[in-house]
Amino acid sequence: MATITAADVNKLRQQTGAGMMDCRKALVESDGDFEKAVDYLRKKGQKVAALRSDRETKEGVIIAKTAADGKSGVIVGLGCETDFVAKNEDFVKFAQSIVDLALASGIKTVEDLNAAQLDGASVADKVNDQVAKIGEKITLNKFEFVEAGGVTSYIHGNYRMGVLVAFSKPVSEEVGKDIAMQIAAMSPIAVDADSVPAELIAREKEIAVEQVKAEGKPAEMAEKIAAGKVNKFFKESTLLQQAFVKDNNKSVADYLKSVDADLKVTSFKRVALG
Repeated sequence: MATITAADVNKLRQQTGAGMMDCRKALVESDGDFEKAVDYLRKKGQKVAALRSDRETKEGVIIAKTAADGKSGVIVGLGCETDFVAKNEDFVKFAQSIVDLALASGIKTVEDLNAAQLDGASVADKVNDQVAKIGEKITLNKFEFVEAGGVTSYIHGNYRMGVLVAFSKPVSEEVGKDIAMQIAAMSPIAVDADSVPAELIAREKEIAVEQVKAEGKPAEMAEKIAAGKVNKFFKESTLLQQAFVKDNNKSVADYLKSVDADLKVTSFKRVALG
């Protein structure tokens, strides 16, 4: 007889949403064979999400929220299979309860969040309960945490995207929203050029050099022209150098200086469905 481990039981529970004891019994009766265990559960009348581990959770909700003191924030992404479930009021409330738990408990990692207690059970178990209840694969698939002198949160497109912005100091609601909406709309890859990974810069430079050579430019000119292309990349792809969406005549850095010369964006998180 196969040895049934707690990890095996948990794996079947995550795949099907069936109860822990039911999963253990199914594996015992099926000698550890997962497909037979699923069949066993179904034959016993269990409403299981049969082997849903291969399903994609491209729908769902993304919720960003700032703590009451305005110095930290989280983004939680709860995925499901269909838009119908994503728009369900109870599903959205469940996602919001996870967000509130994360903020109230100061949770900083997805591992700690899954293990945290929500109404007498772990968040991971509560998510599995939703699988059994709804009949779709449900996953807690996105989590971000930031803390700083001031943090702003923003939800875009009916829970389709969440943004967190960390500032060096507290900011007004208007300023916070302006920067968050900039990030949502323009999808920068970093705060500034210094924050862009070196390997990404090297890759962009290599591409630019090859483009210049393909255009038939002399080799001695390639490096100089490529440098200009990389600078253009920074201007388009880094937050502070981007044109401010509400006034294209100034950069985001210019806008921040007009608000407060000492105000800085220290980091940001942008999470979208898909």
